[in-house]
Amino acid sequence: MSFDDNNYDTPDDEQLPEESGNNRTFLIAVGILGGIILLSVACIVGIFLVNRNNQTAQQAQIQSATQTAEASNNFINQALTATAQAQAALPTATLPPTATLVVNVATATNTPDPNATDVTALDAPATATVGAALTQAAIAQLTIVPTTTALPNTGFIDDYGVPGLAVMALAFVMVILLARRLRAAPTR
Repeated sequence: MSFDDNNYDTPDDEQLPEESGNNRTFLIAVGILGGIILLSVACIVGIFLVNRNNQTAQQAQIQSATQTAEASNNFINQALTATAQAQAALPTATLPPTATLVVNVATATNTPDPNATDVTALDAPATATVGAALTQAAIAQLTIVPTTTALPNTGFIDDYGVPGLAVMALAFVMVILLARRLRAAPTR
């Protein structure tokens, strides 16, 4: 071929072969996917109904616990109020202050011993050891100890939940079916 050939026929201009009308495999796959979707929707509905019953029981339990706590708080408040009122009504009997006699006692004084040796020179290594130990203890207190934390709520299911995931799966299947149908449709 040279550049002077004026052959404008492209391989894309050829007619595509007709598809056969037998889409049995595709219909079986669509039926299986549809069955899976129906089963998942049924499971979601079942989970919703079971959780609704559990939530009702939990709300009743929380309400009874709240009422019990309120009753005990009221009882404690009444007891404390009665105690405070009883203490306020009774004055305490106290004796008037009296003068205390002061006793003079001689105290001993420390006088330095002229024959004593210098103790600071002997205690220098011991003081350094104690100082180093205290420094290590202070540094050990500053060391961060890892603790467990709760998992963050930043996942996909945390944002949309299982029903949202099911709706998106249905939408995806619909897009697949629509693309298949549009691809198989004859062009004019």
